[in-house]
Amino acid sequence: MVSATPPVSDVDWHACHRIVRTIYPPVWLFEDIAPPEDWDLIASAEAKTNPRVRDQIGDLTLVPRERRVAGPTASLVMASFTHVSRARPSRFSDGSYGVWYCGDRFEVALAETAYHFARFMAATQEPPADAQYRELQAPVAGTLHDLRGEGFGDCLDPNDWSAGQRLGTSLKTQGSDGIVYPSVRWPEGQAAALFYPDLVKLPVTQARTLQYHWDGQRMTRYFVVGEEEWQAWPPG
Repeated sequence: MVSATPPVSDVDWHACHRIVRTIYPPVWLFEDIAPPEDWDLIASAEAKTNPRVRDQIGDLTLVPRERRVAGPTASLVMASFTHVSRARPSRFSDGSYGVWYCGDRFEVALAETAYHFARFMAATQEPPADAQYRELQAPVAGTLHDLRGEGFGDCLDPNDWSAGQRLGTSLKTQGSDGIVYPSVRWPEGQAAALFYPDLVKLPVTQARTLQYHWDGQRMTRYFVVGEEEWQAWPPG
């Protein structure tokens, strides 16, 4: 059963916060001056001589040409929409399409990525280790379907994403730009799930660099590069 269609609200955040792993380099195609409508032909030509090109760029067909973004830092946005897999579903996607998840404050992004970091490390039974992340900031604006009212609690379950995925798929099929909702893991904040890259306004600022620590059982702390002390996680 798909939840009722939520109302829409205009969202205009002067800075959203998103945290990603640091291991992914920029993709030349998205950072170049070539217009987005020409990317498919360029990528096809390049792939004939370099088979790794398609792996680097991802699946361009997932993003309509008129909704692509290009220029400096565009890679940081486009990667969310071209590198997808059904093996990596999320709260509002079954993995067949990409989503830019972000929060209205740093703590929202931190809490969400800490949860996923710990979940992965536990599932793969990793020994004690650290992982490095970076915070991205950018303005976002759009008319989004709004789950901040009553009646959508099933889509905000901390661990069961099935209702959210059904709603997300239904809304995206109907042409929705995305969803705004109360943060599940940092209740004082709000989060957004954007279905198209042009809702993120370039350039993206690369802000904090972070180190997450896994003690073999759970994430216990994080460190902001440039600061003096580790911070306990969860706080308090």
